[in-house]
Amino acid sequence: MQIDTVRAAVDTQLRREVGPSSDSGAVERTARYTRQIGSGPLGWSGVVWSDLDETTADGVITAAVGWFRAAEGHAEWKLYHHDLPVDLPRRLAAAGLVAGPVEAVMVAEANAVPDFAPPAGVRLVDVTDDAGVDMVVHVEEAAFEEDSGTLGARLRAGLAHSARDLEVVLAMAGDEPVSAARTDYRPGTDFAGLYGGGTVQAWRGQGVYRSLVGYRARKARERGVRYLQVDALPTSRPVLERVGFTCVALTTPYTLPG
Repeated sequence: MQIDTVRAAVDTQLRREVGPSSDSGAVERTARYTRQIGSGPLGWSGVVWSDLDETTADGVITAAVGWFRAAEGHAEWKLYHHDLPVDLPRRLAAAGLVAGPVEAVMVAEANAVPDFAPPAGVRLVDVTDDAGVDMVVHVEEAAFEEDSGTLGARLRAGLAHSARDLEVVLAMAGDEPVSAARTDYRPGTDFAGLYGGGTVQAWRGQGVYRSLVGYRARKARERGVRYLQVDALPTSRPVLERVGFTCVALTTPYTLPG
């Protein structure tokens, strides 16, 4: 895989030309930036691509901070480390935005990711109803020790209104959910995004996350997807590298404090 070629595809398809983050959302594109505009308290808004220099950056950043303050739901500037100008992180911080954890943008050819069996005693189950979403929320809260009610509401809305573009899967040990993950399909692009995969403490290191990656890769291949993309934290990056993913960029979210 040619990293420069894939990075350019990410910048074009998933950033500059990206579609709305939900059916009720919108996208604003200018020569200087692309921003997604979410709708309602569950919406996601943010600057996802920019083409700035020392003379234009501060004005766009000031406007973005104003948008973020007015947004009902989550809002962020999704900085990629190859974005210009080179001091863009300093400018974002000077405007009052706070950097989140650095994530690796990991990409793999969908047809190159093996299909891994889950560990003994675990089965993978597609989520199609509210009961399944409740189990996703339960396992996410257990895995990350934080409230996942907003995620649950977004999943319910996605499955109700955009079911073809969203697939959710649970890893079950008997009747207990032990991990959960999802795939966001991006019609009109070469990509599908893999998200989630948080696993409860007792089942970590046993191949549950790997099996969820392989399962979603197979389903994406069946739909003709070329590339799988994951924004990976350090905990999942090594697993992804072992199953064929390559880091093509680094990204950091910048949000308002509090």
